[in-house]
Amino acid sequence: MKALRSIWPVCLLFLLPCAVHAQDNKTVLGPSNTALQDGVDALRAGDAAEGVRLTLLGLSQSNSAQERQAAHSNLCAGYVLLKQYERGLQHCNEVIEENGRHWRARSNRALIYIRLRRFAEADADLRIGEEISPNSNTLQAVRRMYLDATNPVSPSIVIDDRRDAGAGNDDDG
Repeated sequence: MKALRSIWPVCLLFLLPCAVHAQDNKTVLGPSNTALQDGVDALRAGDAAEGVRLTLLGLSQSNSAQERQAAHSNLCAGYVLLKQYERGLQHCNEVIEENGRHWRARSNRALIYIRLRRFAEADADLRIGEEISPNSNTLQAVRRMYLDATNPVSPSIVIDDRRDAGAGNDDDG
């Protein structure tokens, strides 16, 4: 359960296209969509509401499929942080409909499915994501969350610290 409470670093995309362009005889390197980048920064800082707001703005200004997919994937993650799972699911579905090999969106969607207790769908997304990116630490973390939710580890040793009321209890005075 602790892993499910600390999911924000797992689900965010943080991958945005960068542009190289000339501006006043200078070459400028940086994000091609500053609202998307600002949204990522807010999500990284833990401000999900501001991250979602800025990412929605960036989505409205997106100029490529890569920017759209990044925005939708980050919105999916932002809505997970806000515990608005159905809204997040809509954005993950947008990405996956456009690009079925987008493993980060599959990871985010699996996380939503875990939260909604839709474990078969979570496992299916994890399997596809793991085929696409078998060494992803993110997918491995979500897989562990899935396993914690579906097959929790039971302690092998249980310490019974109850005391027998009549057997040599010196606390009575």
